[in-house]
Amino acid sequence: MEGLGPYGPVQIGPFRLLAVLGQGGMGRVLLGVAPDGRAAAVKQVHAEFAGDDGFRVRFRREVEASRRVSGAYTAAVIAADPEAGTPWLASQFVLGPALNEALRAVGALPEESARRLAAGLAQALIDVHAAGLIHRDLKPSNVLLAEDGVRVIDFGI
Repeated sequence: MEGLGPYGPVQIGPFRLLAVLGQGGMGRVLLGVAPDGRAAAVKQVHAEFAGDDGFRVRFRREVEASRRVSGAYTAAVIAADPEAGTPWLASQFVLGPALNEALRAVGALPEESARRLAAGLAQALIDVHAAGLIHRDLKPSNVLLAEDGVRVIDFGI
């Protein structure tokens, strides 16, 4: 996690922003707090994509797709505004490292942990497919290891 910096937004929609969780080619993910106190991962697209009509169509699709998936092995969407000047999507904040970070830190998983991970990933994909979707960006950095199990995030734009 890193600070927002002096020029970062302090609010997106109803979410007060606290820190940057990560950044990718399409946007960045910020740690936010909802008015009710819940922590959220707020994905804000990069400003240069906000004026791209094709990108907005794809982002709207991602928001709609993410809202349809609500299994125990995904992070639920809390709110979104694909029509905002800079579109954003907020989902449940999942405390835990990404799979790629965990593997880098500890190496190969013990057999029992690997089996539980595989079972969680399989169930997440069942939930995604049951909603009529295909995860377009399944990779270790989009698999979070929460205390109560695996969470698949970021369905891809």
